[in-house]
Amino acid sequence: MRKKTKLIHGGITGDEQTGAVNVPIYQVSTYQQESAGNHKGYEYSRTGNPTRFALEEFIKDLEGGKQGFAFGSGMAAITSVFMLFSAGDHVIMTDDVYGGTYRVVSKVLNRFQIEVTFVDTSSPDQVKKAIQSNTKAIYVETPTNPLLKVTDLRKMSDLAKEQNLLFIVDNTFSTPYWQNPIQYGADIVLHSATKYLGGHSDVVAGLVVVNSDELGEDLHFILNSAGGILGPQDSYLLIRGMKTLGVRMEEIEQNTNKVAQFLQNHPKVKSVYYPGLENHPGHDTHTSQAAGFGGMLSFDAGSGEMADQVLKRIQYFTLAESLGAVESLISVPARMTHASIPKDRREELGITDGLIRISVGLEDAEDLIEDLNRALQ
Repeated sequence: MRKKTKLIHGGITGDEQTGAVNVPIYQVSTYQQESAGNHKGYEYSRTGNPTRFALEEFIKDLEGGKQGFAFGSGMAAITSVFMLFSAGDHVIMTDDVYGGTYRVVSKVLNRFQIEVTFVDTSSPDQVKKAIQSNTKAIYVETPTNPLLKVTDLRKMSDLAKEQNLLFIVDNTFSTPYWQNPIQYGADIVLHSATKYLGGHSDVVAGLVVVNSDELGEDLHFILNSAGGILGPQDSYLLIRGMKTLGVRMEEIEQNTNKVAQFLQNHPKVKSVYYPGLENHPGHDTHTSQAAGFGGMLSFDAGSGEMADQVLKRIQYFTLAESLGAVESLISVPARMTHASIPKDRREELGITDGLIRISVGLEDAEDLIEDLNRALQ
């Protein structure tokens, strides 16, 4: 199946008993057993739920993995994946990582003696130098949040295999429509499904796909034990949102290319970060491993004051956390999504007070450009 067909016919479709076109919402906590320990595949909805399972099969098919898992949020998914590790283990992680990911590994998981070293994973040499005797995994975002840096999936996969490490990829920005990290050797792929997969600002969820049955058994054990599951209502909403992922991503990308070109040529914009621009340092790498560039871009307005002016004057961009929705969203990472990262660390990475992150939506691109132009004057 090609991608758009797989978005409609992938996973579990319909209901055999009733002929319903959509998978029903199984709003149920427990299931009748024929005899003690003898059930029809489901015993308790923390362990498994038919609506959630349909979603898990769906994302498994889209990413080309062995098993899929649905969690109550993207952070629940990330935390559960880190529960695969033990005290004393070490993980190498992309330096320009989402603020919530930075927070959970530096403020919570460190209490359990899981060590993390932040490295520019766009440089394989830096990653190689960071490997220690207790290193267990390489964790990357590509493109990154919010500076849109690109990691070469093939090179990172080769390095991970050479050192017998797990290779974990957060694929939230690209989505499985544009990029499939398992194809390039990833062992685990993560999504904040709240974003593009849901696509309508109405669900919070996290998805994980693993590329081995052994990892599947281990992660299901963690999901069942820790209980950070996604409920059936949200599972249903996510399935519905994912069916239109292809048409949304294609239209969003067209809009984003136009916005990026406008910003790149605007005299008051200091710099633009978008891998779809040919002068982006990761453009060629991203082109070699992804079919599209997505709808996320960041630009530096030069100062926090100028960023505030833009936020006050915009009309069609919604000032809000999150991304990947049908409506265009705008934020200042230093004071919003990445505020949990210390200021000196933000400045070291290049997350300035004037950096503005945009999630381009499905409005007319001309309206969005006119809106930004007014705000920047």
